[in-house]
Amino acid sequence: MVKALDRKLLRDVVAMKGQALAIGAVMACGIAVFVMATATLRTLTNSRDAYYAENRFAEIFVSLVRAPVDLAERIGEIEGVVAVDDRVVQVLTLDLPTLNEPASGRVISLPDRGLLGDGLNVPYLITGRWPEADRVGEVVVSEAFAEANALELGAKLEATLRGRRQYLTVVGVVLSPEYVMQVPPGSIFPDDQRYGIFWMSRRQLAAASDMVSAFNDLNLLLAREAVPEEVIRKLDHILEPYGGSGAYQRNDQQSARFIADELKSLRAISLGAPVIFLSVAAFLLNISLRRILSMQREQIAALKAFGYTNAEVGIHYVKLVAVIVVIAAAVGCLSGTWMGSGMVAMYGTFYRFPVIDYSPGLEIYLIATTMGLMAGVLGVVGGVRATMKLPPAEAMRAEPPASYQPSLLERLGIGRLLSQPGRMVVRELGRRPVKAALTALGIAMACAILLVGDFGKDSVQLLVDVQFGIAERDDARVHFVEAKPARAFAELENIDGVIRAEPFRHVAARLRNGQRFRQLGITGIAEGGVLYRLLDREQQQIPVTGSGLMLSAIVAEKLGLSVGDTVQVEVLEGERPIRNAMVSGLVEDFAGTAAYMNLDALNDMLREGRTVSGAYLQLDSAREQDVFADLKSRPGVAGVTLKKVMIDSFMEQMTDNMLKMRGFILFFASVISIGVVYSSARISFSERGRDLATLRVIGLTRAEVSGILLGELAVLTLVAIPVGLLFGYALCLAMARAMSTEMYRIPFVIHPGTYGLASLIILAASIASGLIVRRKIDSLDLVTALKIKE
Repeated sequence: MVKALDRKLLRDVVAMKGQALAIGAVMACGIAVFVMATATLRTLTNSRDAYYAENRFAEIFVSLVRAPVDLAERIGEIEGVVAVDDRVVQVLTLDLPTLNEPASGRVISLPDRGLLGDGLNVPYLITGRWPEADRVGEVVVSEAFAEANALELGAKLEATLRGRRQYLTVVGVVLSPEYVMQVPPGSIFPDDQRYGIFWMSRRQLAAASDMVSAFNDLNLLLAREAVPEEVIRKLDHILEPYGGSGAYQRNDQQSARFIADELKSLRAISLGAPVIFLSVAAFLLNISLRRILSMQREQIAALKAFGYTNAEVGIHYVKLVAVIVVIAAAVGCLSGTWMGSGMVAMYGTFYRFPVIDYSPGLEIYLIATTMGLMAGVLGVVGGVRATMKLPPAEAMRAEPPASYQPSLLERLGIGRLLSQPGRMVVRELGRRPVKAALTALGIAMACAILLVGDFGKDSVQLLVDVQFGIAERDDARVHFVEAKPARAFAELENIDGVIRAEPFRHVAARLRNGQRFRQLGITGIAEGGVLYRLLDREQQQIPVTGSGLMLSAIVAEKLGLSVGDTVQVEVLEGERPIRNAMVSGLVEDFAGTAAYMNLDALNDMLREGRTVSGAYLQLDSAREQDVFADLKSRPGVAGVTLKKVMIDSFMEQMTDNMLKMRGFILFFASVISIGVVYSSARISFSERGRDLATLRVIGLTRAEVSGILLGELAVLTLVAIPVGLLFGYALCLAMARAMSTEMYRIPFVIHPGTYGLASLIILAASIASGLIVRRKIDSLDLVTALKIKE
């Protein structure tokens, strides 16, 4: 049997359907963002963790020059090590008929077929078969490379391995936990078409690279209680005589870090955006319920007079809020689930997992609904408490009238400049300053969310302009298989079509400042170079002179260093010298972590002659193909990185994700702005229906009456916009910092056009809401409005 209070609840919901729809839409947006981001985060995290576990993804990685296979047994005796996988890994170059420039890759040894499951970083076979140990040139290839180059089973690839030409035959396509993202050396962005990962039987690869009974790459799996730092210390000590380049943990492995950084950004979105949306919804519920309580004073008094307790009356209004929240939660959960499936599908094109099982889980829906209910309760608790304390006798009386007196502006003499309707607008806002401030705050929050949703495109554009326009001015970057004498660079300089070339030397190193350390690469750059420039915070070029070390600002921050400090440099190759260097500059780059030195100073530190690892090239666009053909014929070239390809890869990776998220947030922010403005205008109309009818009766036209109510809305909107832009500025700054990682730093910039777009959307929402309310004013029943009892 339906109780009397429940019938009243249904009538109240129908009566306030406009505000209920606006409030519910805002709350549904917050819940949808939470479900979308949280479900996507959980799906990707679970898929990654299951992939790592099932395919035995290593926890410690290290490369070396050459060591006997017997050494692996000694390494396995280190305390905390539960599995050791020694491998042969080589770089190769590829001559693909579909590409003008040479492609490159890595070829990794596979154990005998029967022992494949006992290794680490076990590839996941998608199609085809594993290479046979007695068949020359058989390989399996990463799915990303196969798809980008339309490779089918049986495809023949011409490759150069250790200076020797040979043909590879594709017999299978695989995924690997080690290369969920495959990034070529010298780049921080994937290039699936020009960089691939291959696997070959151990017997065949060892024979082709003169590594029989030896290995040059090692992976470890640790016990749960192991101390990784201690294992690394002992491992580096054992491998030092064999050219070990310094072991590192999984969280420093390039592919794993890419994924971890993306999950960090998703986590920031899943926590930040819903809080803002639900806060706005709580605010709207608060002012809406207070209006209802104010209009139903006599009903509340009657309920109490008929014997309903304070608790029953309070619960009745809480249930009213619960109805709105539950419906909004259902819509939000469904919408968030649908959007999350789209996000997961998009991520699946970048992060290649064997299985991505998208299932948000009941607990996510329960948490989202609980968050909505908490926001609803917090929004109405004050009004409900006041209702429960209201004595019946007092409730039977109308609320005391507002204090009618000249406003502050009028007392300052400005009132003389205003028309009669203008003074009425100013006085109404002055009589209820708290309500006016809260309404302006709600509109301001909508404006702020619009900025948050749109500033990402400004940041991406600045990143591209600075990183690839001002700092990196080369057209192509050539990498040698190994460091070569300066004459190899001179040969590149003399290729027809090369306008300018500048050498670089890259070496692995460990930087240490007290107990803090970072393992990274030091790049030696020629003094006076213009193709690869180091920029400071003001985007001014840092001169590459002397023997100082220039650090990425993020590296300096992690190591606790500033300009003028001394840092210990431990080179991890060659003679492995250890030197102290002064920090001579901080580089404000947006991607990766790096250190830089003058090329001559780095060669001196390494105690070697003038050697280079590659060169930055500026090319004659009309002769690019000739240059690429020449580079293809050089066995010492490991690969070529093209700047335009890097930009395309970056834009594809960043903008697809960011633009989709931007679209969601802009849609939600527009809903919020319309919801806030419409709800505020509708509440003002409900509260002042009698006043507006009176003005009509005494002779004011519909336009004049509408102008009074909508004038208040216009003033609040104009006040809210600059406040919202300031609030949005702070939110964007916080989001940029929360989403920045060591791999990518999101530059903080908001263009004037972004401010303008947010302001225009708020103004448009205000105008649309005002037109809706104007229709209600025009259709106001004067007799009914004037019959309302005082």
